[in-house]
Amino acid sequence: MAYSGEPILADDLLFRPEHSLIDQSQHSRLGESTTNGDGFGIGWYGEGSEPAVYKSTEPAWNDSNLREIARQVRTPMLLAHVRYSTGTAVQRSNCHPFRHGKWLWVHNGLLRGFRELRRDLLLAVDPALFPDIEGSTDTEALFYLALTFGLVDDPLGAVARAVGFVEEVGRAKGIERPVQMTVATTDGEFLYVFRYSSERKSRSLYFSTGIAQLRALHPEVEVLRELGDSTRFVVSEPLRDLEGAWNEVPESSAAIVGAGADAIRPFVPIAPS
Repeated sequence: MAYSGEPILADDLLFRPEHSLIDQSQHSRLGESTTNGDGFGIGWYGEGSEPAVYKSTEPAWNDSNLREIARQVRTPMLLAHVRYSTGTAVQRSNCHPFRHGKWLWVHNGLLRGFRELRRDLLLAVDPALFPDIEGSTDTEALFYLALTFGLVDDPLGAVARAVGFVEEVGRAKGIERPVQMTVATTDGEFLYVFRYSSERKSRSLYFSTGIAQLRALHPEVEVLRELGDSTRFVVSEPLRDLEGAWNEVPESSAAIVGAGADAIRPFVPIAPS
């Protein structure tokens, strides 16, 4: 889940919705697994120059410290993730979000054949960035490839180049469809989201309808009156069953979310030259 908008309590984002991310950690409707209990994490922007992260290997529904801090953290940008491991260890360094400088990164999906691809992918990471890799996941490898290919200056192009590189390495190793991803990444100002898979059958991803439009559709829903006009959600699963509230991100698309910059465009991997 990603939130962008006026500052709001993390508790209102993580616990209050009917089908909140905490509920999804036990009762996912659209994910590969109903239960996502291999750790969790949140990342948010506050007073510091870089975002803060809180991550744990505990299931999200069973971490009392998360409930404590969620009642006190107020933020204009939050990324949250509940983990279902695709093969790498359950340890804090493998929990999302991943952070580098002012950037946060979360990923739902996998790089198929990562065990066979891992060496080639990591050797392509900028040597200046490589020492900052802490865990062993395909998600963190993809993040550092995006950083290597220019995420800071060109987020959409960098992710396209990173995915193109993974696909080329995969094909060379006999893995024809290596990439399955929905990704959200942010520098704290803009939110960038991606829905793509090599087989063009990507996992679910939705963005919220504008709050002003939703208020007009559902004047009886009190929580809509509490949310600011700039509120945007991007989620793997709708947080509430509310007609007109959720729009599916199109297959093979990227989006920019931010003040005056909401835009969806086709996402096409860029193969290495």
